[in-house]
Amino acid sequence: MAELTDLQQAIIHFYHQNPFIEYLHAQVVPTQGGGVRLELTVEEEHTNLYGIVHGGVLMTLADTAAGAACLALNKKVVTINLGMEFMHSIPLTTHIIATGRVLHDGRRTMTCESEIRGEDGKLYAKGHGTFYVLGLFQEEE
Repeated sequence: MAELTDLQQAIIHFYHQNPFIEYLHAQVVPTQGGGVRLELTVEEEHTNLYGIVHGGVLMTLADTAAGAACLALNKKVVTINLGMEFMHSIPLTTHIIATGRVLHDGRRTMTCESEIRGEDGKLYAKGHGTFYVLGLFQEEE
């Protein structure tokens, strides 16, 4: 992959300062096109009593991936609403990838969707959220 953009570097730095993302051991990985995705290998602390990923972990990844898509458009946001569809359980040691995509880029609100897939492309969960725009992520020069 080519050299990271300044915005990608800022997004990665921003999320590595987020204590909860660090606690989950999620990795923020740059993508082509200037965005980022989150990756996580499921460990025991990510699971529930049934030995599968806890829904809260998946919601966190979906929320963060959608927020990252907003940051890639230089908008700092907070979540207003987030809904999830869980299609398949995710067992221990599975490597998952969370991506976000902006559907509506408004001045005050943004609508996004996110997907959580396995390395093989299997869709495990999908999120849909509305986000309030706080302002620019980075001041324009």
